[in-house]
Amino acid sequence: MPSDNGATYHSSREPCKAAPFTSGCTFASLLVMPPFRQVARSPAVPAPELLTSRENHWLKKFRVALRTGAGDPSGYVGVEGVRLVEDALRSRLPIEAVLISVAGEKHLERLRPCLESAAAAPIRILRTTNRLFAAVTDTESPQGIAALVKPDAVSFDDLLRAAGLRAPLLVTLVAVQDPGNVGTILRAAEAFGATGAATCSFENSGTANPHSPKALRASAGSSLRLPILHAVGISIFLTQLRLARVKIYAATASAAQTGALPILSPWEANWRDPVAFLIGNEGAGLPDEIERSADALLRIPISKSVESLNAGLAAAVLLYEAARQRSRP
Repeated sequence: MPSDNGATYHSSREPCKAAPFTSGCTFASLLVMPPFRQVARSPAVPAPELLTSRENHWLKKFRVALRTGAGDPSGYVGVEGVRLVEDALRSRLPIEAVLISVAGEKHLERLRPCLESAAAAPIRILRTTNRLFAAVTDTESPQGIAALVKPDAVSFDDLLRAAGLRAPLLVTLVAVQDPGNVGTILRAAEAFGATGAATCSFENSGTANPHSPKALRASAGSSLRLPILHAVGISIFLTQLRLARVKIYAATASAAQTGALPILSPWEANWRDPVAFLIGNEGAGLPDEIERSADALLRIPISKSVESLNAGLAAAVLLYEAARQRSRP
């Protein structure tokens, strides 16, 4: 079997000649692993490469991607779990490598059709022990399969083009810092027909990376499928919306009208037009100056015993109303 440096080792117990850089045949015992489960495989699905060292550069790359959410300079991020890996393969996004543990081998047969059709060139498949796999993930009970995937780079013009013949419906997250909320909002956005999303910063507060492990899990893969313009300043984005003649709604928890801006219930807004609606920080909401830049404020009527809705739930309510209006003939 191949090692990280390209050499070939033998895991059998037959006598062998000790190479100058080894201490004898006992070196082969370090590589003993359960045999790989043989499954029917086409040439498009190569046999897994064995990784046995914690210092292997592939394991280090997966560890950074899956534990910190940081992509490498080439733009690849980590996804973990059979469902997310399957979504990544079906998305036709570039896949750099798939990593499986001994326990994760059972998922390869399910993923084989996706692996065969995901790319023109075979996808690199890497195999390691359950212990080493657990060391690269941040989940308590890993499923034993992960992948390095490259999300699409999206521009503002791409967001508008993604709508096709429909009027754009853009979810705009402003300084939403919890990755779980970010993923939940993006999942609702895809579910209710949003055509794209933008994750924006305000001053020194940014929005959590939609492709971080926690956001990806919360989005159930929507972060990979929905066009997302990531890490843009809100002032720049608002200017682009104005120039594109996209109506701007801002979600607010305030019941008091500020200035000349009307406060509308979700069903009073016109969601059939090109619309971008803004969702603010979990605790502070949208900054006053950002609210004032909108065409109207949206307030969801709730019981007086409840102070406010969290960002994810508020976005889902607004998106449902948008989908309801847009579904009417």
